[in-house]
Amino acid sequence: IGTAEIYNQVEQMPEITEALAISQEFDDDVRVVLFVRLAEGVMLDEMLEKTIRARIRSGASPRHVPARIVAVADIPRTKSGKITELAVRDIVHGRAVKNREALANPEALDLFRDIPALME
Repeated sequence: IGTAEIYNQVEQMPEITEALAISQEFDDDVRVVLFVRLAEGVMLDEMLEKTIRARIRSGASPRHVPARIVAVADIPRTKSGKITELAVRDIVHGRAVKNREALANPEALDLFRDIPALME
């Protein structure tokens, strides 16, 4: 899937500061996982998850709708400011991250390791 379509939808929402989407290999299949950095004072609850999914479904397509939505405190970026989907996908899958030194905030990768919601 193209992640830009997902970002175009969720980053227009005032509750979301920024987002990062990856594909996760899970249970002999692949599913979309969306990580969101929320605006101050916003909590990721069932209602917000439903709103996010509905917006993606109507603005992009049903296949772009994430199977899991996870709130995170930070999203890793390169020194040039680009979000690092590949590094996050490697962390989620338990693989070593190449080029950690290219990241502006490599400590943010630790937020994506061993997330319980991604184990089920």
